[in-house]
Amino acid sequence: MELTQSPIPQKSISFSSSSAFTHREDTLRESDRSLSLGSLSIHNTDTDLSTAVSDENICIAGDAEQEDENAATNKESSYYADDDDLPSLSDDVDKFLSILSSLGDSPAIVPDLPDISIERFAALIEKEISKYESGSADDHHSPSFLNSLDRASKLTGALTPFSSDPHYLQALNHTSAVLHHAMSLLEDDFHSLLLSSPSSPTRLRSIATSMISSGYETECSQVFLISRRNALESSVYEQGFEKISIDEVQRTPWESLEHQIVSWTKSFRHALSILFPQERDLCNEVFQSHRAIADSIFHNLARGILIQLLDFAEAIAMTKRSAEKLFKVLDMYEALRDMIPKLEDLFVSPDSSDGNLTAEMSAVKRRLGEAVVAMFCDLESSIKGEIVKMPLIGGAVHPLTRHVMNYLKHACEYKNTLEQVFRDHRRMDRSTSGSFDEERGDGGPTGGSGGGSRNSNPLLRQLVKVTDLLHCNMEGKAKLYKDLALRSIFLMNNGRYMVQKIKGSKELNQLLGDTWCRKLSADLRQYHKNYQRETWSRVLACFKDEGLQSKGSVLKPVLKDRFRCFNTMFEEILKTQSAWIVSDYQLQSELRVSVSAVIVPAYRSFLARFSQYLDPGRQTEKYIKFGPEDLEALIDELFDGNPFSLLRRK
Repeated sequence: MELTQSPIPQKSISFSSSSAFTHREDTLRESDRSLSLGSLSIHNTDTDLSTAVSDENICIAGDAEQEDENAATNKESSYYADDDDLPSLSDDVDKFLSILSSLGDSPAIVPDLPDISIERFAALIEKEISKYESGSADDHHSPSFLNSLDRASKLTGALTPFSSDPHYLQALNHTSAVLHHAMSLLEDDFHSLLLSSPSSPTRLRSIATSMISSGYETECSQVFLISRRNALESSVYEQGFEKISIDEVQRTPWESLEHQIVSWTKSFRHALSILFPQERDLCNEVFQSHRAIADSIFHNLARGILIQLLDFAEAIAMTKRSAEKLFKVLDMYEALRDMIPKLEDLFVSPDSSDGNLTAEMSAVKRRLGEAVVAMFCDLESSIKGEIVKMPLIGGAVHPLTRHVMNYLKHACEYKNTLEQVFRDHRRMDRSTSGSFDEERGDGGPTGGSGGGSRNSNPLLRQLVKVTDLLHCNMEGKAKLYKDLALRSIFLMNNGRYMVQKIKGSKELNQLLGDTWCRKLSADLRQYHKNYQRETWSRVLACFKDEGLQSKGSVLKPVLKDRFRCFNTMFEEILKTQSAWIVSDYQLQSELRVSVSAVIVPAYRSFLARFSQYLDPGRQTEKYIKFGPEDLEALIDELFDGNPFSLLRRK
């Protein structure tokens, strides 16, 4: 059976149900030409005439309603035929895409649309989606399925320029709806995988690639960003860090903040050294073919977490400055300093971060450094402001000396960090607080390790200044003691404590050097001489020969008075100075040995020369109360903080 067709426009494109495309270059001149249409369907775009031919029946346009009904029924039933599959239709779609691609961006013609194949293709994708949603299919991100989605995405793009044509618009709407449905399914699966199996980037990457190539870059990025941000925050919080506002930090007692700083330091180092590199690798794996997207997502992820951590550090830098906060602030400073290079390494491309995150970290580090400098200045202020009106009982090491020297010893464990901080802030400190007096050449007991070294090391200058202030403060407190001997004991105690702390700290000793210790040790020897002179010079006067003899005879009344004076003075010294405190065992031993070396030989010689002039018996017992060995034993009870009692000793 033949059908006569109206003239067909030149350069028309036809599509057969067997899925073969033919681009006809010649002009059909014979309007009455008979065509064998067993399998050919031609759409004339210049006329509304539509013909459909089958091997058994020809539907003429005159019976349009019946034709549409039958065609719809046949089409619907054919979509889900058992022998239809995505691979076979994929070839048809690829060929059609190739034809559309060859037309360029501004096609002069509208090619015939293969309605049946495109509708079948979209319907089969829907069928696959239904299987996955119902659970009858396990792997909804298999390569074949994802390839079909990629084809559907390309098809929607190719159909869009022809959407003014009703046939194209219908196919476009159907394909777009199916694609959107599929992308929603992939989005849910992408989210689930990110939560349950982020260590399986082979699967995540295939979904991400499909979504991005289908125009769903924003949805893919948002799902990844939200899922991984929540996971990252959980990992950071597991290290102990808790999000806290700047206002809350200002209201929280320092004792509580100290514990939070420990958690912050641990969390910060963990995030920058472990979590961020892992997340960087995951972004690169999942978005392997889209480096710009990977960089953008990682930047947003890192920034979201990092800002929380930096806000806390900045809040700490804004708290009221005090010396007690120094070490925790230094811990935070070191964490920032150590992690900045790691953050820079994470952004291989300079444009990926614009240096913003590194700049923000550096700014917070600088503010913490300013706080450190201020805290050292606060230590100076606390020494200057330590004014008391009552002397410390027993001449012991003053609490201020213990506090300052232990503080400096601990601070010098951060030697390299402090040197960096003071060097970075030298100009600021010189112009504002004047903490660094570089013109100062000498002063106080501390000579440092040399003027040149002192000027080149701002931390050394700061340590010298603090120790000078402490030494001067102790000299001022020593004047509160009316007993000059006790004043010397007090200065010896505090000076020895300072020397021992410096020698016992490798870092302090390296910084202050032997010069400082030698100078203060010389002061200690002078204090010792002063003590000997003030305490025992009067005792030794009892053993002088002058005044004991007259015309070759010993004057017994004078001799008895000498023994009586010695006994009284010695017992008084024992009673008083045994209550004095010398906590340093070596210094205590040195003092006792030096006293014994002076007193015992002199007393023994005096006894040997004059004891026979006293009448044996009662007079001897009355005036000679101590033997030389007794003196040695009693002197060994000095400076232990327990008042001496002869009754207790007897």
